Amino acid sequence: MAVHSKHPASAPPTPPVREKTGHLLLRGWCIFVLFLSLSGVAWVHTFGTPVAAAITIGAGVLSVVLWIILRPPVQWRRLPWFAVAYVAWATLSILWSEWPGTTAITLLLLYLTTIQALFVGTVLTWRELVRAVASALKWVMALSLLFELAVSVFVQAPILPGFVVEKADDPIEYWSRNNLFDWPERLQGIMGNANLLGPVALLAIVVFGIRIAAGAPRRALLYAWIVLSAFLFVRASSATAYLAAAAVAVVLATVLLMRRARRPGERTKYYIAYAVVGVGGLLGLWLLRDTIFSALGRSSDLTGREAIWEAVLGRTAERPWVGWGFATPWAPWDPAFDRWVVDHGQTVLQAHNMWIDVSMQLGIIGVVLMATVYFAFVWRSWFFAVDRPRWDLKADRPYSSLTLLPTLVGAILLVQGLAESTPLLLWGWLFVVMLGAKIKQSPHVGVGPAEQSAAIERGERSPAVDEPYPVIERAGRDESPSKRAT
Repeated sequence: MAVHSKHPASAPPTPPVREKTGHLLLRGWCIFVLFLSLSGVAWVHTFGTPVAAAITIGAGVLSVVLWIILRPPVQWRRLPWFAVAYVAWATLSILWSEWPGTTAITLLLLYLTTIQALFVGTVLTWRELVRAVASALKWVMALSLLFELAVSVFVQAPILPGFVVEKADDPIEYWSRNNLFDWPERLQGIMGNANLLGPVALLAIVVFGIRIAAGAPRRALLYAWIVLSAFLFVRASSATAYLAAAAVAVVLATVLLMRRARRPGERTKYYIAYAVVGVGGLLGLWLLRDTIFSALGRSSDLTGREAIWEAVLGRTAERPWVGWGFATPWAPWDPAFDRWVVDHGQTVLQAHNMWIDVSMQLGIIGVVLMATVYFAFVWRSWFFAVDRPRWDLKADRPYSSLTLLPTLVGAILLVQGLAESTPLLLWGWLFVVMLGAKIKQSPHVGVGPAEQSAAIERGERSPAVDEPYPVIERAGRDESPSKRAT
């Protein structure tokens, strides 16, 4: 019979803490919610607008029910109030909206996305959140490749939404153009739009890289996912996504340099260099836009976007302060938008610039509110990434790679917002609200209300909810439970 002493060298290892089935199911539901937002209009292309709307509304209702049942601790004073103010102003716009039906419908989508963002950020810890985002992105990347592969192998012809195989009046109407084996033709993935696939593929590369840096298990598979995401990123051939990738590289390099600073004032030179690179990059992009966009296979007016901007700004000038009413996205069946702006024979559903879009819908007041939303998000996420975690006198805690996610997401969305309006809805708005709220609720990885809930779910001792910054230290690898101290 084996005899064990209490000496650490011979004591049996402590089994890992097991999560309850309910928490595993909750995390699975959050993955589905994230996939629902990241996959975008894929649900409309697959099932049609009524079914996609029913799925979206049903998912939002279920999340609200789960939130009421679980009652996770929330610091209500630390909600993203700028985002709430923007939602409130959008709601008020129904009073003077020129398209009240469209405003009501799109407001429902805004409410559901905001609620889902707060729900996911509240019930998951930072590690669980990054892991859930990675899982959702795996589904999007895998299904995009499998979808394009199935079209090229079995259908061998372009297809329209609803899996309809017939010739379209313009290639822009196709869900898939059957381009998988026609290099370097663009791929559109399950979204049916290369300009939507490119930024999501870039986000996948970022998230998988963060997971590897955090010491996640099965890193060989994560490298494989990065290769797949990079393939889809290149094949999407989105000029906006390429510029976003450059912005991500600059921001990441600057954050890593900031983390190396050891003396007060040492970061000043990095800030100056960062500003010079940023301003110089924007100036160079503007002066050399013909050469750059020609190299990327695009026209200098961003494939006709300047004509769209002129039309939208013309309408904005008629109501500069309060706008015409919230409509994100534009409803193609509304007479106010039907054939108003046409591109390749199709009614345009957005202004292809988030700031111009907001100015037309909600006026200068709306632009100011949206600017404060992004300023607050970028400000908090920047210092969340460059400052060491500290809530007591200990000033040498190691940095966490997980803290890079918000600031890199901000870089992607701000660049994407210059040529697309997608940061105003779906995964763009969800990530801004979710990560912004998460930073305010849990300003340190391993510390916050969601971490308390997870500890309670596992049957562990948890700090009191009313402590301002309770400590639940987790050391070691990303996925390996270890000793926790309060």
